[in-house]
Amino acid sequence: MRFDFILVLGRNVECDKALARNNQTPQPIKFNSNPHRPPSLSLSLSVRSYPLLSNSMGRKTKIKDLLMGAIKDKASQSKAAILSTINTAASSTPQSLHLALLRATTHDPFSPPPAKHLAALLSFGHSSRATASAAIEALMDRLQTTQNSSVALKCLIAVHHIVKYGSFILQDQLSVFPSTGGRNYLKLSNFRDNSSPISWDLSSWVRWYGQYIENLIITSRFLGFFLGSNSCLAERDRQEERISAHMNSDLVRETESLVSLMEEICRRPDFSSLNGNRLVGEILGLVGQDQIAAMNEVSVRVKEFDERLSCMSFGDSVELLSTLKRSEDCKERLLTVSSAVKSDLVERFWELMREMKGRVKKEKEKVGGKLVVMAVRRDSVGESARFDDRVLRSYDSVRFSSGRLKVSMESCT
Repeated sequence: MRFDFILVLGRNVECDKALARNNQTPQPIKFNSNPHRPPSLSLSLSVRSYPLLSNSMGRKTKIKDLLMGAIKDKASQSKAAILSTINTAASSTPQSLHLALLRATTHDPFSPPPAKHLAALLSFGHSSRATASAAIEALMDRLQTTQNSSVALKCLIAVHHIVKYGSFILQDQLSVFPSTGGRNYLKLSNFRDNSSPISWDLSSWVRWYGQYIENLIITSRFLGFFLGSNSCLAERDRQEERISAHMNSDLVRETESLVSLMEEICRRPDFSSLNGNRLVGEILGLVGQDQIAAMNEVSVRVKEFDERLSCMSFGDSVELLSTLKRSEDCKERLLTVSSAVKSDLVERFWELMREMKGRVKKEKEKVGGKLVVMAVRRDSVGESARFDDRVLRSYDSVRFSSGRLKVSMESCT
Protein backbone atom coordinates (compact mmCIF):
# COMPACT_ATOMS: atom_id res chain seq x y z
CA MET A 1 0.00 0.00 0.00
CA ARG A 2 1.24 3.49 -0.80
CA PHE A 3 0.47 6.46 1.44
CA ASP A 4 0.18 10.04 0.18
CA PHE A 5 -0.18 12.68 2.84
CA ILE A 6 0.44 16.34 3.62
CA LEU A 7 2.89 17.44 6.33
CA VAL A 8 1.71 20.62 8.06
CA LEU A 9 4.70 22.68 9.13
CA GLY A 10 4.81 25.20 11.96
CA ARG A 11 4.31 28.74 10.78
CA ASN A 12 7.47 30.82 10.44
CA VAL A 13 6.81 34.52 10.92
CA GLU A 14 9.74 35.64 8.79
CA CYS A 15 8.70 33.36 5.92
CA ASP A 16 5.09 34.54 6.08
CA LYS A 17 6.15 38.18 5.97
CA ALA A 18 8.46 37.53 3.05
CA LEU A 19 5.79 35.62 1.16
CA ALA A 20 3.30 38.41 1.75
CA ARG A 21 5.70 40.97 0.32
CA ASN A 22 5.96 38.83 -2.82
CA ASN A 23 2.17 38.30 -3.03
CA GLN A 24 2.57 34.59 -2.40
CA THR A 25 0.87 32.21 0.01
CA PRO A 26 2.39 29.27 1.86
CA GLN A 27 1.92 26.03 -0.02
CA PRO A 28 1.68 22.59 1.56
CA ILE A 29 4.40 20.10 0.79
CA LYS A 30 3.41 16.69 -0.46
CA PHE A 31 5.32 13.61 0.56
CA ASN A 32 5.29 10.15 -0.95
CA SER A 33 6.12 7.51 1.60
CA ASN A 34 8.10 4.38 0.93
CA PRO A 35 5.55 1.57 0.55
CA HIS A 36 7.87 -0.92 2.25
CA ARG A 37 8.45 1.12 5.44
CA PRO A 38 6.30 2.95 7.98
CA PRO A 39 5.46 6.40 6.59
CA SER A 40 6.52 8.20 9.78
CA LEU A 41 10.06 6.83 9.64
CA SER A 42 10.89 6.94 5.93
CA LEU A 43 9.89 9.91 3.78
CA SER A 44 10.94 10.82 0.28
CA LEU A 45 10.71 14.54 -0.40
CA SER A 46 9.84 16.17 -3.67
CA VAL A 47 10.28 19.93 -3.48
CA ARG A 48 9.91 22.30 -6.37
CA SER A 49 12.28 25.20 -6.83
CA TYR A 50 11.27 28.06 -4.55
CA PRO A 51 11.87 31.76 -5.24
CA LEU A 52 14.46 33.81 -3.46
CA LEU A 53 13.24 36.12 -0.72
CA SER A 54 14.72 39.38 0.50
CA ASN A 55 14.70 39.10 4.28
CA SER A 56 15.02 41.86 6.89
CA MET A 57 18.82 41.62 6.79
CA GLY A 58 18.96 42.67 3.14
CA ARG A 59 20.22 39.25 2.05
CA LYS A 60 18.75 36.60 -0.21
CA THR A 61 17.42 33.50 1.50
CA LYS A 62 15.81 30.53 -0.18
CA ILE A 63 12.46 29.39 1.11
CA LYS A 64 13.66 25.89 0.28
CA ASP A 65 16.49 26.18 2.83
CA LEU A 66 14.10 27.35 5.54
CA LEU A 67 11.58 24.63 4.78
CA MET A 68 14.21 21.92 4.63
CA GLY A 69 15.33 22.87 8.13
CA ALA A 70 11.75 22.76 9.39
CA ILE A 71 11.19 19.40 7.69
CA LYS A 72 14.29 17.94 9.32
CA ASP A 73 13.04 19.12 12.70
CA LYS A 74 9.58 17.65 12.19
CA ALA A 75 10.91 14.33 10.92
CA SER A 76 13.49 13.86 13.69
CA GLN A 77 11.05 14.96 16.40
CA SER A 78 8.33 12.66 15.09
CA LYS A 79 10.70 9.70 15.12
CA ALA A 80 11.88 10.53 18.65
CA ALA A 81 8.27 10.98 19.80
CA ILE A 82 7.28 7.55 18.43
CA LEU A 83 10.23 5.84 20.09
CA SER A 84 9.50 7.67 23.34
CA THR A 85 5.86 6.58 23.23
CA ILE A 86 6.77 2.95 22.56
CA ASN A 87 9.06 2.95 25.58
CA THR A 88 6.93 2.81 28.72
CA ALA A 89 9.70 3.83 31.10
CA ALA A 90 9.85 7.09 32.99
CA SER A 91 10.29 10.49 31.38
CA SER A 92 14.04 10.35 31.95
CA THR A 93 14.57 7.71 29.26
CA PRO A 94 17.13 8.39 26.52
CA GLN A 95 14.31 8.75 23.97
CA SER A 96 12.59 11.46 26.04
CA LEU A 97 15.92 13.25 26.51
CA HIS A 98 16.60 13.09 22.80
CA LEU A 99 13.15 14.48 22.01
CA ALA A 100 13.55 17.37 24.48
CA LEU A 101 16.94 18.19 22.98
CA LEU A 102 15.60 18.17 19.42
CA ARG A 103 12.74 20.47 20.34
CA ALA A 104 15.09 22.95 22.01
CA THR A 105 17.64 23.01 19.16
CA THR A 106 15.76 23.38 15.89
CA HIS A 107 17.07 24.62 12.54
CA ASP A 108 15.08 27.89 12.59
CA PRO A 109 17.68 30.69 12.14
CA PHE A 110 15.37 33.45 13.38
CA SER A 111 13.83 32.27 16.66
CA PRO A 112 15.48 31.33 19.99
CA PRO A 113 14.61 28.09 21.78
CA PRO A 114 11.14 28.30 23.39
CA ALA A 115 11.26 28.64 27.17
CA LYS A 116 9.15 25.52 27.72
CA HIS A 117 11.54 23.35 25.71
CA LEU A 118 14.55 24.70 27.58
CA ALA A 119 12.75 24.03 30.86
CA ALA A 120 12.04 20.48 29.72
CA LEU A 121 15.74 19.98 28.97
CA LEU A 122 16.79 21.43 32.34
CA SER A 123 14.32 19.18 34.14
CA PHE A 124 16.64 16.23 33.54
CA GLY A 125 18.93 17.81 36.14
CA HIS A 126 16.37 17.14 38.89
CA SER A 127 16.83 13.38 38.66
CA SER A 128 19.89 11.24 39.30
CA ARG A 129 23.48 12.20 38.59
CA ALA A 130 23.60 9.59 35.82
CA THR A 131 20.62 11.22 34.09
CA ALA A 132 22.19 14.67 34.40
CA SER A 133 25.45 13.34 32.99
CA ALA A 134 23.57 11.79 30.04
CA ALA A 135 21.83 15.12 29.39
CA ILE A 136 25.13 17.04 29.29
CA GLU A 137 26.73 14.38 27.08
CA ALA A 138 23.80 14.43 24.64
CA LEU A 139 23.80 18.24 24.48
CA MET A 140 27.55 18.43 23.89
CA ASP A 141 27.41 15.67 21.30
CA ARG A 142 24.77 17.57 19.32
CA LEU A 143 26.77 20.79 19.65
CA GLN A 144 30.01 19.27 18.42
CA THR A 145 28.56 17.18 15.60
CA THR A 146 26.12 19.61 14.00
CA GLN A 147 27.12 21.57 10.93
CA ASN A 148 24.15 23.94 11.17
CA SER A 149 24.82 27.35 12.74
CA SER A 150 21.27 27.72 14.10
CA VAL A 151 21.43 24.37 15.89
CA ALA A 152 24.88 25.19 17.28
CA LEU A 153 23.74 28.55 18.65
CA LYS A 154 20.70 27.00 20.30
CA CYS A 155 22.88 24.32 21.88
CA LEU A 156 25.09 27.09 23.29
CA ILE A 157 22.01 28.94 24.57
CA ALA A 158 20.98 25.71 26.31
CA VAL A 159 24.44 25.48 27.90
CA HIS A 160 24.13 29.11 28.98
CA HIS A 161 20.75 28.38 30.57
CA ILE A 162 22.29 25.47 32.48
CA VAL A 163 24.92 27.88 33.81
CA LYS A 164 22.28 30.38 34.92
CA TYR A 165 19.26 28.28 35.87
CA GLY A 166 20.37 24.64 35.97
CA SER A 167 20.26 22.46 39.08
CA PHE A 168 23.40 21.85 41.11
CA ILE A 169 23.83 18.33 39.66
CA LEU A 170 23.46 19.57 36.09
CA GLN A 171 25.92 22.43 36.67
CA ASP A 172 28.34 20.05 38.33
CA GLN A 173 28.30 17.72 35.32
CA LEU A 174 28.83 20.70 33.01
CA SER A 175 31.78 21.95 35.04
CA VAL A 176 33.65 18.66 34.68
CA PHE A 177 32.97 18.23 30.95
CA PRO A 178 35.32 17.30 29.53
CA SER A 179 37.62 16.07 32.26
CA THR A 180 40.59 17.73 30.54
CA GLY A 181 38.91 21.16 30.36
CA GLY A 182 41.15 23.84 28.84
CA ARG A 183 40.65 26.22 25.94
CA ASN A 184 38.57 25.41 22.88
CA TYR A 185 37.19 22.23 24.42
CA LEU A 186 33.86 23.02 22.72
CA LYS A 187 35.76 22.70 19.41
CA LEU A 188 33.99 25.59 17.69
CA SER A 189 36.89 27.86 16.79
CA ASN A 190 36.82 26.66 13.16
CA PHE A 191 33.05 26.40 12.78
CA ARG A 192 31.77 27.32 9.29
CA ASP A 193 28.28 26.98 7.81
CA ASN A 194 28.10 28.28 4.24
CA SER A 195 24.73 26.72 3.37
CA SER A 196 23.11 30.16 3.14
CA PRO A 197 24.04 33.84 3.69
CA ILE A 198 22.36 34.00 7.10
CA SER A 199 24.04 30.74 8.13
CA TRP A 200 27.39 32.24 7.18
CA ASP A 201 26.65 35.34 9.29
CA LEU A 202 25.58 33.20 12.23
CA SER A 203 28.78 31.14 11.97
CA SER A 204 30.83 34.02 13.36
CA TRP A 205 28.42 34.16 16.28
CA VAL A 206 28.89 30.42 16.90
CA ARG A 207 32.67 30.88 17.07
CA TRP A 208 32.45 33.89 19.38
CA TYR A 209 29.65 32.53 21.60
CA GLY A 210 31.47 29.23 22.00
CA GLN A 211 34.63 31.05 23.09
CA TYR A 212 32.57 33.20 25.45
CA ILE A 213 30.89 30.17 27.08
CA GLU A 214 34.31 28.58 27.57
CA ASN A 215 35.60 31.76 29.28
CA LEU A 216 32.44 31.94 31.39
CA ILE A 217 32.96 28.40 32.68
CA ILE A 218 36.67 29.00 33.32
CA THR A 219 35.88 32.21 35.23
CA SER A 220 33.25 30.36 37.24
CA ARG A 221 35.84 27.75 38.19
CA PHE A 222 38.07 30.51 39.57
CA LEU A 223 35.19 32.06 41.52
CA GLY A 224 33.90 28.77 42.90
CA PHE A 225 30.37 29.31 41.59
CA PHE A 226 28.71 29.95 38.25
CA LEU A 227 28.66 33.66 37.47
CA GLY A 228 25.14 35.05 37.16
CA SER A 229 23.52 31.84 38.39
CA ASN A 230 21.08 31.30 41.25
CA SER A 231 23.99 30.09 43.37
CA CYS A 232 25.73 33.39 42.63
CA LEU A 233 22.76 35.27 44.04
CA ALA A 234 22.79 33.05 47.12
CA GLU A 235 26.47 33.88 47.69
CA ARG A 236 25.77 37.62 47.93
CA ASP A 237 24.66 37.45 51.56
CA ARG A 238 28.06 36.29 52.72
CA GLN A 239 30.07 37.75 49.86
CA GLU A 240 32.07 40.24 51.92
CA GLU A 241 32.96 37.65 54.55
CA ARG A 242 34.02 35.13 51.92
CA ILE A 243 36.14 37.57 49.93
CA SER A 244 37.86 39.01 53.01
CA ALA A 245 39.22 35.52 53.71
CA HIS A 246 40.90 35.27 50.29
CA MET A 247 44.61 35.76 49.78
CA ASN A 248 45.69 38.76 47.73
CA SER A 249 46.98 36.57 44.92
CA ASP A 250 43.64 34.72 44.72
CA LEU A 251 41.68 37.97 44.52
CA VAL A 252 43.98 39.28 41.78
CA ARG A 253 43.52 36.06 39.82
CA GLU A 254 39.73 36.22 40.17
CA THR A 255 39.65 39.88 39.12
CA GLU A 256 41.84 39.17 36.11
CA SER A 257 39.54 36.34 35.06
CA LEU A 258 36.46 38.57 35.34
CA VAL A 259 38.12 41.28 33.27
CA SER A 260 39.07 38.65 30.66
CA LEU A 261 35.40 37.74 30.43
CA MET A 262 34.50 41.41 29.90
CA GLU A 263 37.15 41.61 27.18
CA GLU A 264 35.56 38.60 25.48
CA ILE A 265 32.21 40.42 25.48
CA CYS A 266 33.92 43.25 23.59
CA ARG A 267 34.90 40.83 20.82
CA ARG A 268 31.24 40.25 19.95
CA PRO A 269 30.71 40.14 16.16
CA ASP A 270 28.97 42.94 14.34
CA PHE A 271 25.24 42.27 14.07
CA SER A 272 24.20 45.03 11.68
CA SER A 273 23.35 42.40 9.06
CA LEU A 274 21.35 40.47 11.69
CA ASN A 275 19.43 43.40 13.13
CA GLY A 276 16.06 42.18 14.35
CA ASN A 277 17.09 38.54 14.55
CA ARG A 278 15.53 37.23 17.77
CA LEU A 279 18.02 34.37 18.06
CA VAL A 280 20.90 36.85 18.25
CA GLY A 281 18.83 39.07 20.52
CA GLU A 282 18.44 36.22 23.00
CA ILE A 283 22.22 35.76 23.11
CA LEU A 284 22.80 39.47 23.67
CA GLY A 285 20.31 39.46 26.53
CA LEU A 286 22.02 36.56 28.30
CA VAL A 287 25.48 38.04 27.83
CA GLY A 288 24.24 41.44 29.04
CA GLN A 289 23.08 39.86 32.30
CA ASP A 290 26.50 38.24 32.71
CA GLN A 291 28.18 41.59 32.17
CA ILE A 292 26.21 43.15 35.01
CA ALA A 293 27.11 40.21 37.26
CA ALA A 294 30.79 40.48 36.28
CA MET A 295 30.85 44.21 37.01
CA ASN A 296 29.32 43.62 40.43
CA GLU A 297 31.90 40.93 41.25
CA VAL A 298 34.76 43.16 40.12
CA SER A 299 33.41 46.07 42.18
CA VAL A 300 33.29 43.97 45.35
CA ARG A 301 36.89 42.85 44.86
CA VAL A 302 38.13 46.33 44.03
CA LYS A 303 36.60 47.64 47.26
CA GLU A 304 38.37 44.86 49.13
CA PHE A 305 41.66 45.80 47.48
CA ASP A 306 41.16 49.33 48.79
CA GLU A 307 41.37 47.88 52.31
CA ARG A 308 44.52 45.94 51.49
CA LEU A 309 46.69 48.37 49.55
CA SER A 310 49.12 48.82 52.42
CA CYS A 311 49.75 45.07 52.71
CA MET A 312 49.87 44.10 49.03
CA SER A 313 53.12 42.86 47.58
CA PHE A 314 54.78 44.68 44.71
CA GLY A 315 53.97 41.81 42.32
CA ASP A 316 50.29 41.77 43.25
CA SER A 317 50.12 45.55 42.84
CA VAL A 318 51.62 45.32 39.36
CA GLU A 319 49.18 42.58 38.31
CA LEU A 320 46.21 44.47 39.74
CA LEU A 321 47.22 47.70 38.01
CA SER A 322 47.58 45.86 34.71
CA THR A 323 44.13 44.33 35.16
CA LEU A 324 42.56 47.71 35.92
CA LYS A 325 44.17 49.21 32.82
CA ARG A 326 42.80 46.36 30.70
CA SER A 327 39.32 47.02 32.05
CA GLU A 328 39.58 50.67 31.07
CA ASP A 329 40.77 49.73 27.59
CA CYS A 330 37.50 47.95 26.90
CA LYS A 331 35.31 50.68 28.42
CA GLU A 332 34.17 52.28 25.17
CA ARG A 333 33.45 48.96 23.51
CA LEU A 334 31.45 47.75 26.50
CA LEU A 335 29.37 50.93 26.48
CA THR A 336 28.32 50.23 22.89
CA VAL A 337 27.73 46.54 23.54
CA SER A 338 25.72 47.02 26.75
CA SER A 339 23.45 49.91 25.85
CA ALA A 340 20.69 48.26 27.90
CA VAL A 341 22.70 48.45 31.13
CA LYS A 342 21.70 51.32 33.40
CA SER A 343 23.94 54.32 32.82
CA ASP A 344 24.25 55.20 36.53
CA LEU A 345 25.50 51.69 37.30
CA VAL A 346 28.05 51.88 34.52
CA GLU A 347 29.27 55.33 35.56
CA ARG A 348 29.74 54.28 39.18
CA PHE A 349 31.66 51.21 38.05
CA TRP A 350 34.08 53.09 35.84
CA GLU A 351 34.53 55.83 38.44
CA LEU A 352 35.49 53.14 40.95
CA MET A 353 37.96 51.65 38.46
CA ARG A 354 39.53 55.03 37.78
CA GLU A 355 39.96 55.91 41.46
CA MET A 356 41.34 52.50 42.31
CA LYS A 357 43.86 52.60 39.49
CA GLY A 358 45.23 55.90 40.81
CA ARG A 359 45.57 54.55 44.36
CA VAL A 360 47.23 51.33 43.23
CA LYS A 361 49.65 53.28 41.07
CA LYS A 362 50.71 55.47 43.99
CA GLU A 363 51.06 52.48 46.31
CA LYS A 364 53.04 50.55 43.69
CA GLU A 365 55.51 53.40 43.31
CA LYS A 366 55.94 53.66 47.09
CA VAL A 367 56.29 49.92 47.69
CA GLY A 368 58.37 49.46 44.55
CA GLY A 369 61.01 51.88 45.78
CA LYS A 370 61.36 49.96 49.04
CA LEU A 371 61.73 46.68 47.17
CA VAL A 372 64.53 48.10 45.05
CA VAL A 373 66.48 49.13 48.18
CA MET A 374 65.92 45.73 49.77
CA ALA A 375 67.09 43.97 46.60
CA VAL A 376 70.37 45.90 46.59
CA ARG A 377 71.04 45.10 50.22
CA ARG A 378 70.32 41.39 49.78
CA ASP A 379 72.57 41.07 46.76
CA SER A 380 75.48 42.35 48.83
CA VAL A 381 75.27 39.66 51.52
CA GLY A 382 75.87 35.94 51.59
CA GLU A 383 73.51 32.98 51.70
CA SER A 384 73.74 32.60 55.49
CA ALA A 385 72.67 36.23 55.96
CA ARG A 386 69.76 35.77 53.56
CA PHE A 387 68.67 32.71 55.54
CA ASP A 388 68.84 34.82 58.70
CA ASP A 389 66.48 37.30 57.06
CA ARG A 390 63.84 34.59 56.81
CA VAL A 391 63.65 34.32 60.60
CA LEU A 392 60.79 36.33 62.09
CA ARG A 393 62.14 39.04 64.38
CA SER A 394 60.39 40.63 67.31
CA TYR A 395 59.70 43.88 65.46
CA ASP A 396 58.25 42.25 62.34
CA SER A 397 54.54 42.45 61.51
CA VAL A 398 52.36 39.54 60.48
CA ARG A 399 49.87 40.79 57.90
CA PHE A 400 46.80 38.87 56.92
CA SER A 401 45.15 38.96 53.49
CA SER A 402 42.62 41.58 54.48
CA GLY A 403 43.81 44.97 55.67
CA ARG A 404 41.14 44.83 58.34
CA LEU A 405 43.16 42.21 60.21
CA LYS A 406 46.66 43.17 61.31
CA VAL A 407 48.56 41.73 64.25
CA SER A 408 51.88 43.12 65.44
CA MET A 409 54.19 40.89 67.38
CA GLU A 410 55.47 42.44 70.57
CA SER A 411 58.85 41.64 72.03
CA CYS A 412 58.78 38.86 74.59
CA THR A 413 61.57 40.39 76.57
